[in-house]
Amino acid sequence: MPSTARAALAGRTVFRVGFGAMQLDRLSDDRAAALALLRRAVELGVDHVDTAQFYGNGFVNDVLRDALRAGDDFLVASKVGADPDPGAPRPIRLAQHPENLRASVEDNLRALGLDCIPLVNLRRADRGPGLLAEGDQLVDLDDQLATMTALRDEGKIGAIGLSSVTLDVLRRALPAGIACVQNAYSLVSRDDEDMLELCVAEDIAWVPFFPLGGAFPGLPKVTEEPAVQAAARALGHTPEQIGLAWLLQHAPNVHLIPGTASRPHLEANIAAAGIAFDEDTLAALDAIPTRSMDAALG
Repeated sequence: MPSTARAALAGRTVFRVGFGAMQLDRLSDDRAAALALLRRAVELGVDHVDTAQFYGNGFVNDVLRDALRAGDDFLVASKVGADPDPGAPRPIRLAQHPENLRASVEDNLRALGLDCIPLVNLRRADRGPGLLAEGDQLVDLDDQLATMTALRDEGKIGAIGLSSVTLDVLRRALPAGIACVQNAYSLVSRDDEDMLELCVAEDIAWVPFFPLGGAFPGLPKVTEEPAVQAAARALGHTPEQIGLAWLLQHAPNVHLIPGTASRPHLEANIAAAGIAFDEDTLAALDAIPTRSMDAALG
């Protein structure tokens, strides 16, 4: 892989294609397959995993604990701000209060078998897609950051990230020392270009979720764009790989966390780091219009 395939994240230099572990829950009835998939990711050079205790009601963290070994030198990123809610239409519920954040960090530490989680993202709920904060879950950012910085000072977390936030929230949080931002972002939904530019200027990693769009009904899909399909045909790759490769080439601080429960998809996702576009192809992709995610969701 080229040298640009690695970049800084939470004080470490890691491979820019990590593994989003949420979809491991699809293998909850085949634990051996989940373990094998994680070990294959390590073999292919992945050294950054994104998880949460509310993924699979603890199943995902439990598998990670068994799959990762001391010699793997893995950066584990988890998130707080929601708790499992098994049996509900959406199997998570917001848990935004400071005491919830601390309890979730402790739950993650126990489940992962770690003394310190290298990176913990505060999952706010300021914007969609997904759950939005309302009622008693509208919690002041300063109160949340006070808890997160205390946990960092105590050595229970290594760095603080933010997820599902607005540009204003990021600006307010900068004095706390923010290592990364996770927001929905893709080639076809570039609402947060100003936030990405701020992250570049502040040396903050940008970790987009829903990197191919289309995660909710009504959202545009990267793979349906004619320019993406044309690039895939010309370069001999899949449209999904083209969408991931564009993100990596769009800004130097981008890290990907595509999730899958399939070994072929895992290998294809990782191979996207080796794709390079010529000027004409990149210009054609850059010219794809962005559609506002908020507008698409109505």
